Amino acid sequence: MHRKHFLKLSLLSPLAAATKPLQLLPLLAQAAVAKTDNVIFYKAGQPAYDVLKQCFNKRIHKMPALVAQCKNTAGVAEAVQYALEHNMPVAVKSGGHCMEGFSCNEGGLVINLSALKQIEWIDNNTVQLGPACRLSEIYDALLPQKKIIPGGSCAGVGIGGLVLGGGYGLMARRFGLTCDSLQAVTMVDGTGKIVTASGNDELMWACRGGNNGNFGVVTSLTFKTHTAPATMHSFRFRAYKTSTDRSKKIIAEWFKLTAALPPECFSALVQNGHTLYILLTNTGRHTTAVQYVVNQLKQLTDKTTSTGQLPLVKALKAYYGKTQPLYFKNASAGLYKRFDDIAPVIDKVLDIVQATPGMLYQVNTLGGNIVNDVLEKQSAFPHRAYPYFSELQAYWEEPNRQQHLLQKFEEVQQVFNNNGLTAQYRNYPDINFNNWPQLYYGNNYQRLQQVKLQYDPHNIFRYEQSIRPK
Repeated sequence: MHRKHFLKLSLLSPLAAATKPLQLLPLLAQAAVAKTDNVIFYKAGQPAYDVLKQCFNKRIHKMPALVAQCKNTAGVAEAVQYALEHNMPVAVKSGGHCMEGFSCNEGGLVINLSALKQIEWIDNNTVQLGPACRLSEIYDALLPQKKIIPGGSCAGVGIGGLVLGGGYGLMARRFGLTCDSLQAVTMVDGTGKIVTASGNDELMWACRGGNNGNFGVVTSLTFKTHTAPATMHSFRFRAYKTSTDRSKKIIAEWFKLTAALPPECFSALVQNGHTLYILLTNTGRHTTAVQYVVNQLKQLTDKTTSTGQLPLVKALKAYYGKTQPLYFKNASAGLYKRFDDIAPVIDKVLDIVQATPGMLYQVNTLGGNIVNDVLEKQSAFPHRAYPYFSELQAYWEEPNRQQHLLQKFEEVQQVFNNNGLTAQYRNYPDINFNNWPQLYYGNNYQRLQQVKLQYDPHNIFRYEQSIRPK
């Protein structure tokens, strides 16, 4: 590790015990706001409370007893100490994009990290980020230096939640998962101690895909960066007024075609009502193999558009999406190895999706350089053998549509469940997954329980699907 960075981390070693915020005890009993130099606590009724607890998903409504807006790592340690003294469950909010609202809770303490947005270059190839840095902010800082980390595409997502659950996006096939570039972390554990991890530490292993608010509060993340591609070429294909039979045939062919894509390419398939949409991006050379896939997809669909090779910074902005809170339901719909994994049930799924306005079924390509034996041993992410990841989505603006869409959503989920899917992506959780430890973490769950026992022995970081102490 770079010497300057090592010295900085050494100052935040486990020996640097947090100061207990004892002065807050009488203040919080009497007032709606209390603060130290490092943290501000808010109760319900304060405007800041509503803003700081808000999730990106407007469907989620939770009322924590307190929200702690932390200014730095010391403030996080003070907040954790307060939670320990009062036996309060703790939720951690960096970007607030957890699809089931696990970054908030009922009657507990929410640690809000929105002030931790530092971006600091350690050397020419290494950058240190605060957990609340948004992806658009990271790209704005890295791309002018011709560097990148393989994050997602949605502009408003915080890096903390993304990387600690794995993290994939348009360039994951080329550079690996987001967590594969993670080099070091600073974390406040469940006892209020400030700890660091790097290299092949057991905590480092757990933070690469298994630490979504499970063991502590990560306040700093150090990444190796990659040389950014100069351009991205995007192709969009659309098939209109599709029947279930036509969509099924296109999907089956898409699986065959994308299996041979080079790592520089990413593809996604989306069924939205009776329109089937396919995206293909390429940050590498436009080879004859890529052109073959483009030609085949043209023949399968009704309309093709192409952006040409755009500068990467411009191309990425086309996928930034909305940054304001929405009403939606979004969950993992399984990781697949091939079309045969869903062939027995895809007709039923398409029947429901095509008949339900506002619902989408999407399949994304993984594979490429995500498949790596060395990286697999270094990370808790268990699903590298699956080259495809799917998600189910539903969106609405009128609250009275929620019940119908959630009902249809669960119908599709039941169809998939009956097909025996055994892997789901933790960053797209669903409260209805019964066997979630196995689905999210596979054979790594018991090992993660041991990490939990070491760093959060009192289980203060707990929510509906948090890792349980063994």
